[in-house]
Amino acid sequence: MELGTSLSSKVSTASLLSWIADDAEARAHLEIREWQHIVAWAEANTVDQPDEAATVRDGFLDTGIPIAGPGAPMVSEFALMELIAVLGRTPDGGRLYVGKILECAWRLPELYAAVLDGRLAPWRALRIAELTHPLTQRAAAWVDHQLAIAVESVTWAQIDRLVEEAITRFDPERAEAERKKRADQRRFTITGADSGLVYVDALMDAADGHDLDQTITRRAHLLGQLGDTDSLDVRRSKAAGELARQDLSLDLIVSDPDTGEVIAKSPGRRSVLNLHITDTTLTGDNPVGRCEETRGPVLASQIREWLSLPGSTIIVRPVIDLADCVPVDSYEIPDRHRIRVQLRDHTCRFPSCTTPAQRCDLDHAIEHNKGGPTCPCNLVPLCRRHHRAKTHGTWTYRVLRPSHYLWTSPNGARFLVTPAGTDVIDPIDSPEPERP
Repeated sequence: MELGTSLSSKVSTASLLSWIADDAEARAHLEIREWQHIVAWAEANTVDQPDEAATVRDGFLDTGIPIAGPGAPMVSEFALMELIAVLGRTPDGGRLYVGKILECAWRLPELYAAVLDGRLAPWRALRIAELTHPLTQRAAAWVDHQLAIAVESVTWAQIDRLVEEAITRFDPERAEAERKKRADQRRFTITGADSGLVYVDALMDAADGHDLDQTITRRAHLLGQLGDTDSLDVRRSKAAGELARQDLSLDLIVSDPDTGEVIAKSPGRRSVLNLHITDTTLTGDNPVGRCEETRGPVLASQIREWLSLPGSTIIVRPVIDLADCVPVDSYEIPDRHRIRVQLRDHTCRFPSCTTPAQRCDLDHAIEHNKGGPTCPCNLVPLCRRHHRAKTHGTWTYRVLRPSHYLWTSPNGARFLVTPAGTDVIDPIDSPEPERP
């Protein structure tokens, strides 16, 4: 704030606006140049057939993977990992970003030319590429030509209708299949967490949705009649929770209809939450805990409410010392080591990867057959994709200290991965002439 105040006192508003406009123009030119370099990279790392890829080890190939629609080139899987790391993007986000650029360059050439000419903002082209990715090559070319006629004035609603028309026009079988498929996209999901609350999102059969809405509404009104003074929305939320707890309290029995023999018995579903608290959490000195499932903070008052629910089962586990390092003789990793590593690192330790550690393999930093111990200090969580890149590719890393890893890419770029994120230590030093 002080910097901005001192700067504004020395120059006029008109000058500041002029500088901002210059910066915006420079940023647009840099983004376009990045697109051109990524397209050139793709041309240099195309793998048309899997058997054209170099064999890294017997039985493992650096295969070409399609990241754009039909007609765009397949690119080397391991080379793509390096590009994404240099871009500083997450593996999934980087793959989508590069795929959209390739979609534009190969399948939407008229729109790509408009980006290079400055007539179409790159972010708009990326969104269009996202919509055309599933289309056939002919359908994408038709959309490209139609949009190029009025690329500067077309609305998103018009683009959506154009893509839908392209599917119907060039791929009627898919259009019919999608119409039937919509009925199978029903879902009921509970995600995220915010101060002890979760988000519920659903796509249901219309009749089921109507029945659920009526049931929750009736229960919410009943709660009001019984003296609950919360708003209707809050009471509806409570009513949904009551429905869940009623189901949890049921003992479900499935018997053979002919003999009456009990063939399955379920005591209902059970919810398990792992809460991390200290001796000061519930006393009020530090009224914040953490919920492992949502990876977010939870107030002590919310924890008390959960613990007071009828039928709750509370299990107190001993404190896990993340610095504990007691190796075992076998290659197999015991659960106590796995839990320590997951709690220590939280996510895959490849540059910028955010895959939760619970879904990762545990890699021996020093290979077990070369004397590497099976203990937390030598175990690193890597998702399956990046475990393959390290084991069967030419990515390498060193453990500097627990939770701090120095990665080196196939072309020599180095990345420092720490609990604070990923930093590029040494970019790729190319002997090529100065770029244009």
